[in-house]
Amino acid sequence: MSNEEIVSTTKMFLVEEFEVNEADILPSASLKDTLDLDSLDYVDLVVLIDSHFGFKVEQQDFVGMVTFQDFYNFIIKKVNK
Repeated sequence: MSNEEIVSTTKMFLVEEFEVNEADILPSASLKDTLDLDSLDYVDLVVLIDSHFGFKVEQQDFVGMVTFQDFYNFIIKKVNK
């Protein structure tokens, strides 16, 4: 899976699950603020990542993850591992 496909897939499920406008999902935008994430939303995010990319995410993986680009980089790294 290419980096572009990973970003596209990620945007698709974020738009569907969190009901945000795709135009608001900018690489430099805040992941937490844009998606209005609370603790239960992070659980949903973990499930979505597992179902779309086939790997488990731990709570500590989100530490330091601020922007969508951080989020994409994390997924890309795990997928290409």
